[in-house]
Amino acid sequence: MAVTQGFGPDAEHMTLRRVSTLRPSIQLAIRLAILVGLLIFIVAFHWLERDSLKDNHDGHISFADIIYFTMISATTTGYGDIVPITENARLFDALVVTPIRIFFIIILAGTAYTFIIKRTWNKWLMQRIQQRLSGHIIVAGYGTTGNRAVDELIARGVSPKKLVVIDIDRDRLDCAEPLGVAVLQGDATRDATMEAVRVKQASSLIVATGRDDTSILVCLTARHFAPNLPITVAILARDNEFPARAAGATCVINPTSFAGLLLAGSAQGVGLADYLADLASVDGQVQLIERAVTPAEAGKPLQQLGTGVGLRILRKGKTIGFWEAGANTLQQGDRVIEIVANRA
Repeated sequence: MAVTQGFGPDAEHMTLRRVSTLRPSIQLAIRLAILVGLLIFIVAFHWLERDSLKDNHDGHISFADIIYFTMISATTTGYGDIVPITENARLFDALVVTPIRIFFIIILAGTAYTFIIKRTWNKWLMQRIQQRLSGHIIVAGYGTTGNRAVDELIARGVSPKKLVVIDIDRDRLDCAEPLGVAVLQGDATRDATMEAVRVKQASSLIVATGRDDTSILVCLTARHFAPNLPITVAILARDNEFPARAAGATCVINPTSFAGLLLAGSAQGVGLADYLADLASVDGQVQLIERAVTPAEAGKPLQQLGTGVGLRILRKGKTIGFWEAGANTLQQGDRVIEIVANRA
């Protein structure tokens, strides 16, 4: 299957969403500032071009006349049938009555803003975010597992702006959006959806759709776009773990098997189960992390890490346990898995 270059025709119509970081009061202040700025511009223009206007009352165009003319023009109130004949009356109409009219216009404009302007603005803003997506983490599926994965990533310090959630269920996305993550309603098994979230520029993909067949198909779809992308897939049935790896999954996790490990551990001792839970959660007293070996650590044995307890070395696609001979010397380019204390 050939890899599609750029955005396909369907992907161009798929837009991310992210909750606005501006408070409603700030949004209102921006709209008022724009309104005042436009009125000042109109007044200035009319004043500079006052010779082109005619006052049927006294033949003289004053600044008050300009304000009056501007306001009735801007509010489309109309003029000619009832005309204030004194300057004070015109100022009153311009400075008191007209702002009241504008207040109602703002309410109407606010409705238009909510249903038209805001959507257009958000669509344009999300398209800009979409075009600049890079190094982000995609979560396909926001059910129980995907929800927990997003919460855990944010708790571990990942910025919500670096997370993109895909789900076909709008209600689930409505729950994810307040977290500040970008969301996309779509089918993650489709090429257009993967193009829309720029899977080729992503740093990793988490697949937790709740159905093994769907998750495997999502993995296949993403893999043909991004051959080197780290993909983690949650699989419910143990028999489907091999097909998931064959589909290109870098890591396959079976939540049922993990729950079984905790249950078995608790049967042999509550402390063992608690420790496993600690390792799996950012809220635990200890954490299991993976990181690159620093230049200062090269040449030292795995057991002499100054940051934690070294368990495993990842070297050129191979794993080396702390008990093996290869663990006696760390090398540049190695990655280590270690247990560290949670100092949060």
